[in-house]
Amino acid sequence: MSPAARVVLITGAAGHLGRAVARHFMEAGDRLVLVDLDAQALREAFGEDGGQRLLAAADLLRPGAMEGVVRQALERFGRIDVLCNLAGGFRMGPAVHELAEADWDALLDLNARTVLHAVRAVVPHMLERGSGKVVNVGAHSAQRGVAQMGAYTASKSVVMRLTEAMAGELRGRGINVNCVLPSIIDTPDNRRDMPQADPSLWVAPADLAQVMGFLASDAARAVHGACVPVTGLS
Repeated sequence: MSPAARVVLITGAAGHLGRAVARHFMEAGDRLVLVDLDAQALREAFGEDGGQRLLAAADLLRPGAMEGVVRQALERFGRIDVLCNLAGGFRMGPAVHELAEADWDALLDLNARTVLHAVRAVVPHMLERGSGKVVNVGAHSAQRGVAQMGAYTASKSVVMRLTEAMAGELRGRGINVNCVLPSIIDTPDNRRDMPQADPSLWVAPADLAQVMGFLASDAARAVHGACVPVTGLS
């Protein structure tokens, strides 16, 4: 392992997209900090902790949890070069006027508050080093409101606006902040939930990982605040 290898922190790492993104960076020779709520899911996805992988089970909605992960990462690897915020969730819902407080809070927590907690913990370290890349995951559908998806599209729109705000705040301090806007991702869960759909039109996780990898690379050093649609053939 080259001492120049980057250190990439990925939240939501045990999910289908998380595994693809981790694989992309692993194949590039990077060291990984893999974060998910479920320690067992992390072990099943990546094996045991050690070497170039740090497995960190953490509840991203619990205050201080990400700070603990960052401390572990710095103790193991000495720095964090890239933050990929993948943790999140999707659900359809009722009409906005029928939306329960719990459903609204759940999606804002999963999709927006997890990003906020992660960047609060990681960005100060990047500022100390004067460099870093942050890649968030919005949603192509969140570019406008969609019926029965009010809470979801609102929460992902928050991610997009946070991305743009952070880019404006950090672009002059050596940190790039961008996000991807995928349409339906081709996962086993989506295939099960939409059996009549044609998954060849969806976005393969590996393809989305490639775009995120580009935004995390020096090739994207001039890109700030971009919300990049990744829609496959849909």
